[in-house]
Amino acid sequence: MAFTLDTTYAGATLAQIPALAKEAAAAHNALHAGTGAGKDFLGWLDLPTEYDKEEYARIQSAAEKIRAQSSVLVVIGIGGSYLGARAAIEFVRGQEHNRDEDFEVYFAGNSLSSAAVSRLRDYCADRDFSVNVISKSGTTTECAVVFRVFKELLEKKYGKAGAAERIYATTEYNEKKSKLYALSLAEGYALFNVPDPVGGRYSVLTAVGLLPIAAAGVDTNALLAGAAAAQSAYQSDDIAQNDTLLYAALRNLYYREDKRIEILSVMEPDFALLGEWFKQLFGESEGKQGKGLFPASTVFTMDLHSMGQYIQEGERTLFETFLTVKESPAEVRLENAAGDPDGLNFLAGKNLAFLNEQALQGTRIAHADGGVPGLLVTIDKADAWHLGYLFYFFEKACAVSGYMLGVNPFNQPGVEAYKNNMFALLGKPGYEKERAELYARLNKQD
Repeated sequence: MAFTLDTTYAGATLAQIPALAKEAAAAHNALHAGTGAGKDFLGWLDLPTEYDKEEYARIQSAAEKIRAQSSVLVVIGIGGSYLGARAAIEFVRGQEHNRDEDFEVYFAGNSLSSAAVSRLRDYCADRDFSVNVISKSGTTTECAVVFRVFKELLEKKYGKAGAAERIYATTEYNEKKSKLYALSLAEGYALFNVPDPVGGRYSVLTAVGLLPIAAAGVDTNALLAGAAAAQSAYQSDDIAQNDTLLYAALRNLYYREDKRIEILSVMEPDFALLGEWFKQLFGESEGKQGKGLFPASTVFTMDLHSMGQYIQEGERTLFETFLTVKESPAEVRLENAAGDPDGLNFLAGKNLAFLNEQALQGTRIAHADGGVPGLLVTIDKADAWHLGYLFYFFEKACAVSGYMLGVNPFNQPGVEAYKNNMFALLGKPGYEKERAELYARLNKQD
C-alpha cells in the first residue's frame, strides 16, 4: 500500500466516527456537486487528470530552457506561490539540493528582508541566472518589490532584451486583474497561467509549482500521476473507504473536544517545508470566523529536544499527525567500536532508518500516554509520486474539513488586514485617511 492512515493511537474519539460519517459524506458531496461555499475555486479537484496538456508541454520546454541558459533559478513568490514548489524540491531532492550542483534553485519574495535579498542578489551577480516570478494578481507587495530588484539586475547583466529571455511569469491571464500579466505582454516575458478557479494554496499542481519543480529536475509526470492516484482513491463518500473523510472527521472531533492545535510531526528533515505548506493550507483555509485548529509542524527527532517537553506535558489542547516513510534512500549502519567507549555497541549492525522508526513508535506511545492523540500517515518512498499523492490527500481533506467546520475553505479575507495597514504606512496613493489614523495610533502608543 503506497499510503496508510493509522489510527491506533487516535484515542477514544475514534468511537465517535460513525456519528460523523453522514456529516463528512455531506461535505464531500457538496464539494463534488459544487454547492458549497467557495464553489468558484474548485479547479484543483480534478486537476491531476484534467490539467491543460498544452500548457504542461510548455512548462517542460521552459524548464529545459532555464537549465540550458542558467546555473541559477530565482523563484519569486510568497505563500502558495512558492511553498508547494519548495516543499517538493526538498522532499524529493533533499534540503541540500543546491550543494555541489550545476543548477541551483533559490526562493525569494517571501519576505521584505534586505539582508536576505541582498545576499541572493550579490550571489546572482556573478552567475547566469533566470527568474520565475509568481503572483496571481501581480500586485503582491513582497513579490513585486523583490522582482523589481532582480529585474534590474537581469537588465544590467543582459540588457533589456536579454533579460526578457530569462524572465518567466506565472500569473492569471487577465490584464484587468493582473499587472504582471500586462507587464509580461508588454515586455515579452514567457507567460504561464494560474487558472482562475484555483486558489494559491491549492495551486502546486499548476504552473505555479510545476515550472520550478520541473526546472529543479523533479519528475513532474510522476508527481501528477501520484495525485491522480489519490484523486481516484478518494471518490467515495463512504468514510470507511475514504481516508480524506476519516482524517477530516477526526480533526473536527478533536476540535469539538477542545483540541485547538494540530501538529504535523515529520520524521525526515527533508519534509520540513512540506510542514510549512501544510500550515498554510489548513491555516488559511480554516482560520476564520473565530474558528479553526491552529496548524503547527515539528521535525523529529530534532524537535523532541525542544518542543517535545511541551507536547508531552504541556496543555492538553493538541493532537499530532505523524508523517513517515517506509524506505530510506540510503543506508547508514553502526559498526562495533573497540571497547564500546560510547556504550552504543548494542546498536551495531543496525541502520539509522531502523533507529528512526523506533524513535517514531516510542514517541507515539509516549505522547498518547501523555494525553496527546496521534494519527500516523505512512508512505512507501520519498519520491515525486508519493508526494503528489500526499498533496492531493491533504488538499481534499482540508476542503472537506473546512465544510464540516462551517467555513469557506477557499477564501482568505483576513490576509488583507496587514496589507491595507502596510500600504497606508508606506504612503500608497488612496490610503491617506488610513495612514493618518495609523500614525495617530502609533504615536499614541509611544
